[in-house]
Amino acid sequence: MLGIVFTTLVDMLEEKISPEFADEVLVEAELKNEGAFTAVGYYPFSEMEKILTVLVNKTGQSADELLYGFGEYLFGVLAKAHGEVMTGKITILDVLESLDNDIHVQVRKLYPDADLPSFKVMSRTQNSIELEYHSQRDLFKLAEGLIDGAAKHLGNVVTHHVQSTNEPHTYIIRVDME
Repeated sequence: MLGIVFTTLVDMLEEKISPEFADEVLVEAELKNEGAFTAVGYYPFSEMEKILTVLVNKTGQSADELLYGFGEYLFGVLAKAHGEVMTGKITILDVLESLDNDIHVQVRKLYPDADLPSFKVMSRTQNSIELEYHSQRDLFKLAEGLIDGAAKHLGNVVTHHVQSTNEPHTYIIRVDME
């Protein structure tokens, strides 16, 4: 998993709660690298699972709630760091339509070993998009948070619905602009 995801999570914990809380989480998670992440590094997804487990226990929030909130926060950081990938994207639907064929291509140039989810456009109208989301990690709640973060960033109001499919690790995400 990309290091920027880990460093952003630590930054969010420090900002939203406190640096001491972030340190407690990293210590309690018993990470292999003791929480010494770099934005350009790659780390096992199991390390994120350890952090998430500690956060669930310490906050009382569900993993889904935590992932969603982190996704919203993460989008803002990614947009600031890599705003060029948003060039020409006017609505959230434009962003979502270009994920696999544009944005993820640019991400792979920066991070060649990135293991990114796939987003296949199933249908698109002026006010909605339906995507097939596939990720071995089933982080659709993180994806939902990223979607809502992007919508807010662009000044769009959206609703979305996620439905599992018969295929493992695959979901249909429908996003409607209001």
